[in-house]
Amino acid sequence: MSPETLEIIKTEYQAGKADFERGQYRQSVQHLEKACALVDRNSRLGGEIQIWLVTAYEAADRRKEGIALCKQLDRHPHLDIRKQSRRLLYILEAPQLNRRPEWLTQIPDLAAIGDNQTQSRLGNAASTVKSSPRPRPQPEPVDLTQVNTKDNLFIWVALVAVILTLGGLVWFGF
Repeated sequence: MSPETLEIIKTEYQAGKADFERGQYRQSVQHLEKACALVDRNSRLGGEIQIWLVTAYEAADRRKEGIALCKQLDRHPHLDIRKQSRRLLYILEAPQLNRRPEWLTQIPDLAAIGDNQTQSRLGNAASTVKSSPRPRPQPEPVDLTQVNTKDNLFIWVALVAVILTLGGLVWFGF
């Protein structure tokens, strides 16, 4: 493999990982597929690229392709890649849980709002909302007639225990 090809592979691999981490899964799949087409699939780098491709397939709603690739990776020459592929395959083949709609939070699509509307809304909101410091609540006064001021035996026992412990430490020279 030529140094130019290796550089292209690494560039596509890094671009695929970066797109994946930004949530751009389709672009991530494209970059990782390009890197996978150029690399030796049985090399360590080839295995890592394919593992990332499996996760990108899953994120891009292409689960069947991810599962198929994961099953191929189960025969990869590197042990770490085989272990990762087995873990991913276990996750991908797990049954999907049914989620109730009330368990999910809908996030509004902000792409429909133009840039000017967003800035004007933010600008108006910032200018109309004025924060004034809230006064701190005053603690309620304690009624001392309600406090039990009689001697408590526990305090005396604890005090004696502390004195004996300190005396023992001084006596034994710790």
